Amino acid sequence: MSANPIELYSLATPNGQKVGVALEEMELPYNAHKINILEGDQFTDKFKSINPNSKIPAIVDPDGPGGKALTVFESGAILLYLAEKSGKFLSQDPVERMECLQWLFFQMGGVGPMFGQFGHFFKYATDKCDHPYPKDRYLNETRRLLGVIEKQLDASGGFLCQSGYSIADMATFPWVMCLDMFYNARDALSLDEFTAVTRWVTTCSSRPKAAAGLEVCSI
Repeated sequence: MSANPIELYSLATPNGQKVGVALEEMELPYNAHKINILEGDQFTDKFKSINPNSKIPAIVDPDGPGGKALTVFESGAILLYLAEKSGKFLSQDPVERMECLQWLFFQMGGVGPMFGQFGHFFKYATDKCDHPYPKDRYLNETRRLLGVIEKQLDASGGFLCQSGYSIADMATFPWVMCLDMFYNARDALSLDEFTAVTRWVTTCSSRPKAAAGLEVCSI
């Protein structure tokens, strides 16, 4: 594996934290560049040349396939790429690999969008939308998804996949942390009811390299 560092463009939001955690856990060399989405950095021509969708995170690997530079955006795609590059946190067994990928895509298609919409209406749009429907809809869906995670953690032995800690966990636990740390919704969501989820978040976030990764490109 080349020692040339990966260039990371990110901010320590849940989506950005996934990749910071992965780079630290996989012990891949990288340089971190903060993209302050609150100040519009994501809309600069320089950043749009890396991610035309103007979203963080994104990476540029100077030693991509065939030794050529490769740009990757979308956090799930980045996690998959880094796992394959490093050979870590994604089983090569076909069944275990598919289990991991389905929980990774569960986060990308469900947890991230639904938790994000919950946070928007619960915390950030309270003065713009006085109808209870949006907040109630996303609160109920967030609790449903937490229930899905709770059941899976109980069934799989403490991580999302039976093979152990993986990129699926890296993708998901920052979003669960966000519900309390960023959205201040512990009581509204009755987070303490999800005991397996609470243990899992503590286990994941207490890993030394994961803890370091959560702080990369801090807000």
